Amino acid sequence: MATADPSRGFMKDVKRIIIKVGTAVVSRQDGRLALGRVGALCEQVKELNSLGYEVIMVTSGAVGVGRQRLRYRKLVNSSFADLQKPQVELDGKACASVGQSGLMALYDMLFTQLDVSSSQLLVTDSDFENSKFRERLSETVESLLDLKVVPIFNENDAISTRKAPYEDSSGIFWDNDSLAGLLALELKADLLILLSDVDGLYSGPPSEPSSKIIHTYIKEKHHYEITFGDKSRVGRGGMTAKVKAAVLASNSGTPVVITSGFENQSILKVLQGAKIGTLFHKNASLWEPSKDVSAREMAVAARDCSRRLQNLSSEERKKILLDVADALEANEDLIRSENEADVAAAQDAGYEKPLVARLTIKSGKIASLAKSIRTLANMEDPINQILKKTEVADDLVLEKTSCPLGVLLIVFESRPDALVQIASLAIRSGNGLLLKGGKEAIRSNTILHKVITGAIPCNVGEKLIGLVTTRDEIADLLKLDDVIDLVIPRGSNKLVSQIKASTKIPVLGHADGICHVYIDKSADMDMAKRIVMDAKIDYPAACNAMETLLVHKDLLRTPGLDDILVALKTEGVDIYGGPIAHKALGFPKASSFHHEYSSMACTIEFVDDVQSAIDHIHCYGSAHTDCIITTDGKVAETFLQQVDSAAVFHNASTRFSDGARFGLGAEVGISTGRIHARGPVGVEGLLTTRWILRGRGQVVNGDKDVVYTHKSLPLQ
Repeated sequence: MATADPSRGFMKDVKRIIIKVGTAVVSRQDGRLALGRVGALCEQVKELNSLGYEVIMVTSGAVGVGRQRLRYRKLVNSSFADLQKPQVELDGKACASVGQSGLMALYDMLFTQLDVSSSQLLVTDSDFENSKFRERLSETVESLLDLKVVPIFNENDAISTRKAPYEDSSGIFWDNDSLAGLLALELKADLLILLSDVDGLYSGPPSEPSSKIIHTYIKEKHHYEITFGDKSRVGRGGMTAKVKAAVLASNSGTPVVITSGFENQSILKVLQGAKIGTLFHKNASLWEPSKDVSAREMAVAARDCSRRLQNLSSEERKKILLDVADALEANEDLIRSENEADVAAAQDAGYEKPLVARLTIKSGKIASLAKSIRTLANMEDPINQILKKTEVADDLVLEKTSCPLGVLLIVFESRPDALVQIASLAIRSGNGLLLKGGKEAIRSNTILHKVITGAIPCNVGEKLIGLVTTRDEIADLLKLDDVIDLVIPRGSNKLVSQIKASTKIPVLGHADGICHVYIDKSADMDMAKRIVMDAKIDYPAACNAMETLLVHKDLLRTPGLDDILVALKTEGVDIYGGPIAHKALGFPKASSFHHEYSSMACTIEFVDDVQSAIDHIHCYGSAHTDCIITTDGKVAETFLQQVDSAAVFHNASTRFSDGARFGLGAEVGISTGRIHARGPVGVEGLLTTRWILRGRGQVVNGDKDVVYTHKSLPLQ
């Protein structure tokens, strides 16, 4: 279910809805009916009907459908000679007459399949001049709604007194958008939804990168700021007509939402109070300003500050990090106090133990974080490093250099220590940063953000690192692909999947941490015990903790394996068995091999050999970190070379898969993807490259006077 936005709390009281479907929603680019879209729309209307809503529809599209049909009929009945003559534009009223029957036939067929009854009501502008007509219309609609019938309105363009369907905007209503607005008032609707081919009202043409969606329209603020693009590709008025109708209806007391008819479940999301589309409400000017502007401003400010950070010397950037480390230690008591309040609130709220464990800043953690930051500060400056130097031609030298990505958006759950690691990496790599932590860590994140930004000098600006405090801002930020360069989600599979589905910005991260330890038949079992115990119980909630223990079949019922299993049970680890282990050892059967416990639990299963272990990992793993324990070098190399994971270990705990332990200083996350960065992502993963060419006035001129040498040069 969509998250409700506070400004849309009135949706819970909505009962009668008018849904206006635009021509661009009903039809495809070629003018034919968009059967899939119309079908999905009818399914939503069916669900609303079953939930007790009173649904009234206003549909466009008859003229477009009729035009397409008549063009085809004219083509079929024309000779080749006829087709060579100048083609006369088809009469709009004829198109409307032909298209109306086809459009309504489609609605009737789809609704019949869904066990919903619908009715057609054709009206003209002149009808509404008659008070008796308006009275009878209301009575008819009330009767239909009582019978759970969906009334479908359309302007009867075929007999309209207007000059042509796409001309003459005079009268009581002038298109189906204004008809929908008029009906909202006549029929006392609680909400009007105008479906379009874009997500809502933008500050400019949606195709322009600088345009941003306006979630709540405030006339005093937006009326003179908006630049409209072209009219609808197929309909009568496009967004201009929708805004005009929305303003009139909302000022008269009916809230209006303009949203996309292309997005899945958009009508249901609107009624759930989700912050999608553009809301028009008569009280909008009394509300707090919408957050969409502040989200962009936050991202732009982070970018501007990052450019100032890049202009500092290496020593100046290093000093910022050292100051951050000092500030954390100086404020440890305050940080721990705020964190304890978060932990207590999480426990009272009944959060699961793994989440509470990740939330807790344990004794010594601040000192450990400060140490990691100082290590990071003393590393070689990663910015503006010359990675490759080439003589392109005489006195024409090309350099490939390292540079920051730009602005990072990190969304993380539970772990406030992640904020410190990410912030320090952003400073070291010269990137701007936007952070969104989980609500369960709000006090911890707030104090950590305050301490860290307080150590950033004024000539850079504390807005280098922005803290996002509401989920609404995330939705806005994920649309800023012109300002934000990379999104890194750190959290559950659900969080990562939702973010990947919600943005055009590149996403780096991993959805699951299903790490395996495989004990080969040649393993030193004392070593195996140490590694397995560490991999599982050192920090069970970590993404690099062991979740599945694979064991060579020859070790079944051997003293060494029995000792490991007893040790795990003694430490409180719940063991679940795969099909073989369940049958052989009697452990409760695991529900799935592809499962991340993130707690004191694991799965055990027996395999035939190293190749079977590799196949199991490829089938059920998450390409995070996997380990083999063996004294057979050949078997070890087979495992190391064939396991296709971000990190593969021999005779070492999976818990070593960590940026700090790898010597990266810290990590912004662990990536199981293959593009840009893989495994623990430190400073290098937050950099990209650019090319610098140094010449002496050379020009290409068709390459007539250039002798290319392409000779590699020393970096220094």
